[in-house]
Amino acid sequence: MFELNMFPDTTQIDSNGILNIGGCNTLDLANEYGTPLYVFDEDTIRNRCRSFVQEFQKRVPETQVVYASKAYINPVLVKILSEEGLGLDVVSGGELAVAIAGGLSTTHVYFHGNNKTPQELREAVQQGIGRVVVDSFHELQLLDEISRELGKKQEILVRVSPGIDPHTHAYTTTGIIDSKFGFSIQTGHAAIAVRDALQAPNLNLKGLHFHLGSPIFELEPYQAAIDLVLRFAAEFREEGWTIQEFSPGGGFAIAYTHDQEPPAVTEYAETIVSSLQSNCAELGMELPTLLVAPGRSIIGSAGVALYRVGAIKDIPGVRKYVSVDGGMGDNIRPALYQATYEVVSACKADQNSVEKVTIAGKYCESGDDQALDIMLPKVESGDIIAIPASGAYCPSMASNYTLNPRPPMVLVKDGKSRVPVNEILMGSFGLGNIIREGSVAKIVSLIESGGARGMKKMDDAILERYKNSEISGETAHLYATQKQSFEHLLGKDD
Repeated sequence: MFELNMFPDTTQIDSNGILNIGGCNTLDLANEYGTPLYVFDEDTIRNRCRSFVQEFQKRVPETQVVYASKAYINPVLVKILSEEGLGLDVVSGGELAVAIAGGLSTTHVYFHGNNKTPQELREAVQQGIGRVVVDSFHELQLLDEISRELGKKQEILVRVSPGIDPHTHAYTTTGIIDSKFGFSIQTGHAAIAVRDALQAPNLNLKGLHFHLGSPIFELEPYQAAIDLVLRFAAEFREEGWTIQEFSPGGGFAIAYTHDQEPPAVTEYAETIVSSLQSNCAELGMELPTLLVAPGRSIIGSAGVALYRVGAIKDIPGVRKYVSVDGGMGDNIRPALYQATYEVVSACKADQNSVEKVTIAGKYCESGDDQALDIMLPKVESGDIIAIPASGAYCPSMASNYTLNPRPPMVLVKDGKSRVPVNEILMGSFGLGNIIREGSVAKIVSLIESGGARGMKKMDDAILERYKNSEISGETAHLYATQKQSFEHLLGKDD
């Protein structure tokens, strides 16, 4: 048997020893949608959203919780987050497009990233984005020029680097002096950036943002960074500027293995808020609006990856390899970050573990191992295994390496499942030419002419779901790209 603390809140083991999530039998899900499959529990997502909102807002009512989209995002998830009162942190034009497609007001969107393109910045300003988080002198000048051309005054935050080590993986440490992110306080670049922002005629500096890294299992780095950044901000009062918004980022950890014990949301909230309040009191500053950006801590434990066992290779005295039908193409984290996970037999969840195995992916890379030397019940070809805490940075970092398809994502709740609608674009010589020419608009025509080869437009996929009674006419109209073609469906029942 195993502990359920890393799994979604609704996880149960039924009388047949089968893992159930959101009232759905995982074996049935695997058979219906295929494997690999990512299962997301809606109740867990909403519970995590409410926990962050409640714990921070009861301490600072004006706190805004902003979900970090890079952890994983789709239009359905945008709708759920919006219903729970969260805004969105986006880092690309694609994530901004998804936020808009999901119906979220752009005033609740914050645009991050260390090298936003001119096209992305222009789109953000045109769409009335809430805040652009400026990350470089180049971007500061570019955004000012774009805002002037569009006749707008864009509100911004300046990202600073406090030089605090959060003691996490080097690849996910972002707040030290040797980082591509933000303006360093130690070098004096942060002070120059703030002054340049205040002098930019088409920008309105609202506050400061920093992000230490992720996942952060310790509380002290937040305290140290908050103290340093607020003292830095206080220096500008003599120059007529007072910080109005303060964002210590996110980085909140989750448990990936049974022996990990990350701080609870309550502890993160208490540490951040008490540090903010005590420093503001000491410095004689009014409390700024607090912005926090959880991503992993909302979606991570809500997602479970399902795989089907194929080949089993036992090398006596060395290792027993259990190969599954996914791997680094859908979860690159073990190869990239040496991330570790728990593994459970979804079809033998009530049985004791009796053998040590290594879960190997199907990709032609020796580093494609999802879990090394873990204990499982007797494993057989055809078994379904489940890897919890897979909701964050697995599907969002997925690729088509070796031309394998990306896995489907299914949302479960109250015994029902639903899968997002997918547009299908297949590789071809014509697609290569379009990409080389930069004629992205021609992709639609390519998909239209490629139906016989399995291509499918988004609107066609949506209409198919409606005809199968899987979505309502209102939902079909909401997510359609050519909404006028779906207006006759409005008011239709599910």
